[in-house]
Amino acid sequence: MTGDLTPPTIAPTRHRVIDDVQGIFTGTFIASLGLFLLGTSGTVTGGTAGLALLLSYAIEQPLGTIFLATNIPFFVLAVWKKGWDFTIRTALAVGVVCLMASVHPAEITKIDVNPAYAALVGNLLAGMGLLVLFRHRSSLGGFNIIALIIQERLGLRAGYIQMILDMTIVVASLAVVEPLKVVLSATGAVFLNAVLAFNHRPGRYTGT
Repeated sequence: MTGDLTPPTIAPTRHRVIDDVQGIFTGTFIASLGLFLLGTSGTVTGGTAGLALLLSYAIEQPLGTIFLATNIPFFVLAVWKKGWDFTIRTALAVGVVCLMASVHPAEITKIDVNPAYAALVGNLLAGMGLLVLFRHRSSLGGFNIIALIIQERLGLRAGYIQMILDMTIVVASLAVVEPLKVVLSATGAVFLNAVLAFNHRPGRYTGT
């Protein structure tokens, strides 16, 4: 038998507006639910989301307000390095997470979660949410923007870069969170970034 056995080249599929809308909403909903689990158990995660959680424990201000405030400086970086399209999508995602930070506690009023379970599941949900957002040219701002820029410029996986940055936040949480929960948080952050490192690689996803 003869013939060319080379697999056919598949052109990237361009996302429609409805694809991006549902992707950004789905990603932010999943990620915000993960943050809610972390918040109810007193554990943390990395990135600006983790920083916002950490500050909410320390100064007792609404998570959504702190999350928005910590992201504002990174929007400038996003415009400079990633352009307006990415920045607008990211600002939309951050806004939805801020909104959901109030919706989840109002709708889920009675919950008692084991911190180990919350650290694992909360970070896995946050990682899956970020993965969806990345694939629709969006993010949750902050360290996500830095990790994506480094991946694009140097070819290093965003998940590994994010993990290094996240661990600085988890270690800093020792000032506010008890050591056992810090260990659980660190383990959860590894799971979050493993989701990104294994699934968000240059060339793996062809949607645009």
